Amino acid sequence: MYDRTSLAGLESDVRIVSGAWFTHQEHIFVEQFVCELPLAYFQFEAHNCYESPTHYEMDTLFRVFVLKELHGWTHETPLVKHLESHPELCERLELGTVPDHSTLWRTWNERFTRDLRETVQKAARTILIKSQNADVAVPRDPERNLPDRAHDAAESDPDDQAILDKAGKITDHVSRVVFPTFSLNRGEGCEIPENAYWGLQTYLGLRENLAANEGARSFIHESTRDRTPLGHGHRDQIRGLSIEQIRDMYR
Repeated sequence: MYDRTSLAGLESDVRIVSGAWFTHQEHIFVEQFVCELPLAYFQFEAHNCYESPTHYEMDTLFRVFVLKELHGWTHETPLVKHLESHPELCERLELGTVPDHSTLWRTWNERFTRDLRETVQKAARTILIKSQNADVAVPRDPERNLPDRAHDAAESDPDDQAILDKAGKITDHVSRVVFPTFSLNRGEGCEIPENAYWGLQTYLGLRENLAANEGARSFIHESTRDRTPLGHGHRDQIRGLSIEQIRDMYR
C-alpha cells in the first residue's frame, strides 16, 4: 500500500506494531519499544533537508525525538540529561555519543522536514495510547498529559486521554443530536452510509493532530461498521459543504 518513503505508511506501521507489541506481558517499557521499532526498511533520506552526511543517522534521531515527545519535553535540555544519565539507552539507540543541545535543535528545526516532525508527534501519541490501553506505564507527568484511568472523573478540564476514554459516549450523543441535521446530498445507491462520514469526522475531532488518511485507517479497526470512508473520499465529501451550508445546519 505504501512505498518506503511514505510517512503515512510509517505512521500506520507504528500503530499496528505498537498495538501488537504491548499485548505481550514481557513488554512493559515504552522506551524499549522505541528502541526495537523496526525502521531499517524506511528511507528517511527522502525527508532529510541536509545534503551532506552527518554524524548521526536519521533513523536514530527519529527514535530520539519520539522519546522526547513521549516524555512531553518541550526543550532539548531534559532530553540531553536523560540520555546522559542512561548509557544503556544510548547503547540500544546506537548513539556513540549524546548529541548536544544545538545539534538536536538544528535537527528538529532545520534537518527534519515539517511532515517528518508531524510524524514524530503522531507516532509518539499513538505509542502513548497503545501503551496505556495495555496498562503499561508511560514516562509522562500523569496530571499534565495522560492521567491514570482512576483519575476522578468529576474534576473539570479533562485532558485528551480522558476525552478519548469517553469517545464512545460522546459519539453516541453526537449521532443523536447532530447527525440528523447534516446532509451530503449524495446520489442513490451509495454503499457507505452517510452517518459513517459524520462518525469518522467525530472520531477525528476527538483526537489531537490526527489527519484524515491516518484517522480513516484507524477508524476501520475501531468502528463497528462494515464499510467506512477512506481518507481522500472523506475529505472530498466534507469539503463539498460550504460555510453557509454548515451555518444553516446549525441554525
